[in-house]
This record gives sequence, C-alpha cells and structure tokens, in this order.
Amino acid sequence: MKLLVLGGTVFLSRAIAERGLARGHDVTAAARGESGAPPEGARFVRIDRDEPASLEPLRGETFDAVVDVARLPRRVGDALEALAADAGHWTFVSSCSAYADQSIPGQTAEAALLEPAAPDSADPAVEHYGPSKVACEILVRERVGDRAFVVRPGLVVGAGDPNDRFGYWPTRIAEGGEILAPGAPQERVQYVDVRDLAGWIVDAAESGISGIYDAVCPPMSRETFLTGIARAVGSRPMFTWVPGEFLIERGVRPWAGEESLGLWLPVPEYAGLMGRDATASREAGLRCRPLGESARDWLAARDASTALLASLSREKEAAVLAAWRDRS
Repeated sequence: MKLLVLGGTVFLSRAIAERGLARGHDVTAAARGESGAPPEGARFVRIDRDEPASLEPLRGETFDAVVDVARLPRRVGDALEALAADAGHWTFVSSCSAYADQSIPGQTAEAALLEPAAPDSADPAVEHYGPSKVACEILVRERVGDRAFVVRPGLVVGAGDPNDRFGYWPTRIAEGGEILAPGAPQERVQYVDVRDLAGWIVDAAESGISGIYDAVCPPMSRETFLTGIARAVGSRPMFTWVPGEFLIERGVRPWAGEESLGLWLPVPEYAGLMGRDATASREAGLRCRPLGESARDWLAARDASTALLASLSREKEAAVLAAWRDRS
C-alpha cells in the first residue's frame, strides 16, 4: 500500500508512519521537516502547509491512503484540492474537542458538535481549536465521502507527547510518598495510547474502514487509574483526595501547563470529556493496551533530565496538602 502521511515527523503522525513502515507499506511523509525527521525508510517530501504551491510535487501521484492530522481548515482544504482526486482511503484526525457539550458522560460520536469555523480559517488560537476541527471534518466528508475515516481522539499519550499530561502521573507515583489526588475517586479518566491510535489508523487504511469514531480507551475511575499506575511502577504511595474547588482556589491548574495536574478537569462542566462511550470504536477495531504498559513504557522512554511541561511542583503539592489538612 502507498501511504501518504501529511506530517510524519512528530508524535502521532510519526507513529503512523512508523506503523506503516513496520507493516511493509510504501510510506511518504510530507512535512516542513523543522520539528524532526521522518522515520528511517520513509520517503520525505518537504512541504509547507501555509504555501499551497508546495503540495505540487505530490499532485497527480496516486496514494492508496492519506492521513491528515492538521488543525486549520485552510490547510485541510488545500490538501484535499491537491490530493483527494488521486487518493483512495482518507483519514482525518479530529478531536473530542469538537463536541458542543462536554458535561454529559456516555455520549457517542453522534453527539452535537460545535459551530464550525470558516472553511478558509487559518487562525491557530487555542479557543478556535474545536470549531476548526469541525470545519475540517466537514471539508473532508464533502470531498471524499464514504472514503473518509474521521477519528476524534481524546488525550493522546505516550513517548513524544508534547504536553506531558499523562506523564506526570507515572513520574510522580514512582517517587512514592503522599500524593495529591485531584477531585474524587469515582471521576472518569480516559485517553488513548499513541501506538494504539496509530495502529488503528493503519488498520483502517488497510481494510477501508470509514465513518466517524471517538478514539479513546474505555473510561475508568480516577482511583483505578492512579492505583493501576502504582502497581505497574512498583510503588505504594498514599493518595490524598482533594476536591477540585479547593485545588482551583489554591492555584492548581487543571489539565495542562505550569503547576497543573494532568488528566484532571473541573466537574460537572467537563464530566463528559473523559467519559465517552467508546463501544463503536472497539467494535471497529480499536484495541487499547493495558494502563500499566503505557505507564511503564512512558517512564522508560522519558529523559529524566527534561522538565515536564505539565507538572505540579513538589513545593506546590506539599503546600496544598498542608492547607487541606489544616482547613478546619
């Protein structure tokens, strides 16, 4: 199979290229090449998605499958205009951020979406991320129809993750001691390992799966998530559960960034973001490896000398725990 990955040098797109090569496919990675090199064995074509003319070397070439992970509608539209006529299967990687209501657990891919951004939008602002992905989906479905495989991942985790939202937990839990656990034990946690998502995307290209799916593992409780990691890394910490409102009042950020706790979001407004019904995805072939494997592999791949981008400092954690103990 001739597989074109628009990207192929960083995180998910690179993992897709690697999986395609491992299965013996002829893989082309098309990217600027500024964020990294494609995997060994892939043909590299240098393009700039902000310059539509840079796609010309690929125009007219026949590919059995194309994978696009872009976030800006203008870039997606340009790629479709240049490549869709000579492509077979077309995967677009969207996002669970496309949904209009993140407060309702158990929603499926049939749930209502945000209003789309303009089809020619090139605005990268984070507040436009969800609407931009919706607009991209529309462009893909309009152009390639039943050849389209649209996947909406939740949090994608694994080696090379540029945000470290998952990685904080194996790192912190491996250290042991008293650990601040955010929210409540029964709150939901959901993610997808980058290797499992990449494998499913290549599976879909090989077998021609089409449709729209959420790309997430089955949800688990936060208690199951934390204790599962502890077992996997051989640690016996003490988890102290602190309500989300208390954390926010003391400057702990949810989800990502400095002084944050990854995979934690305020409820009830985000109770559905990590509690989606993934039944249809499993039936369509998505297989998720055990939590412990993802945690151990993340630790093994991590460069311990590099600071995490999403991380609660030990000083901040200790101060919040002390305040929680002294609250009365």
